[in-house]
Amino acid sequence: MTLSPATLARTVPFAVFMALLALRGMLPESVNFDLRWIYGLSVLLVGGLLIWYWRDYGELARQNLPDPRETLLSLAVGLIVFALWIRLDAPWMQLSEPTATFVPLDAAGQLIWPLVAMRWIGAALVVPLMEELFWRSFLMRWIASPQFQTVDPRRAGLKAIVLSTFVFMLAHTLWLAAIIAGLAYAWLYVRTGKLWTAVIAHAVTNGVLGVWVVMGGRWEFW
Repeated sequence: MTLSPATLARTVPFAVFMALLALRGMLPESVNFDLRWIYGLSVLLVGGLLIWYWRDYGELARQNLPDPRETLLSLAVGLIVFALWIRLDAPWMQLSEPTATFVPLDAAGQLIWPLVAMRWIGAALVVPLMEELFWRSFLMRWIASPQFQTVDPRRAGLKAIVLSTFVFMLAHTLWLAAIIAGLAYAWLYVRTGKLWTAVIAHAVTNGVLGVWVVMGGRWEFW
């Protein structure tokens, strides 16, 4: 089966990012390289792919930017998801025990600011764009119809929203928080018909979460 350019544009960046995360997990800690920088490599590669495919992202065209009211709604949803995310961590709300896979501290326990900046830029800017293009723009609409580009997100249907959110949940340790986040971002996309609203909310959640972690929160959340 030949994948369409539109499908590749939304799946390849996500696949590359996940493959590099998997590679990071397979490499032994004894290698003569700080494995935390693999995240930076992921951000660079995925960011480059998003730029390469940008002309295929019609839903991100200038005419599809949110208006001020939609932007404020997106900001509010992002903050609400953040506030819930850091509280929904009871044992029964977890698919597995959360572990701190990325701790930007040196041997003396001091922050390594280049690592912090790299992680924050990736989590707050690149990942929300990559994930919303994959989870909502592609997968949610593809569940509604294989010809996903013809699907108006405002008419994607409950089945597409629920199934795409369920798969989104499986990719996260905190399953209940992920369900709420997935439903919230999908709701914005369906309500406004604009992917930018979901991207903004997702970016706010990740961005504020990163600041919270660095300011004394739990590394497992990052």
